[in-house]
Amino acid sequence: MRIMILSVVAAIVLAVVAASVLDAMQEPAYEAYSTSSVRVGDPGSNLVGSGGWGSSSRSDPLH
Repeated sequence: MRIMILSVVAAIVLAVVAASVLDAMQEPAYEAYSTSSVRVGDPGSNLVGSGGWGSSSRSDPLH
């Protein structure tokens, strides 16, 4: 029984350490995949614009 409890405790400690290391190494995709010639900044929280999916600023008869 002692080995089983020690194994569970070791698994929990290993999971916490791995989660903290991976969290520290993670970076957003717009920073990870950018090059020096790309002018992409922080995309913000709304990627479709202020009007949503159905709005269009052009005079397109389909929209």
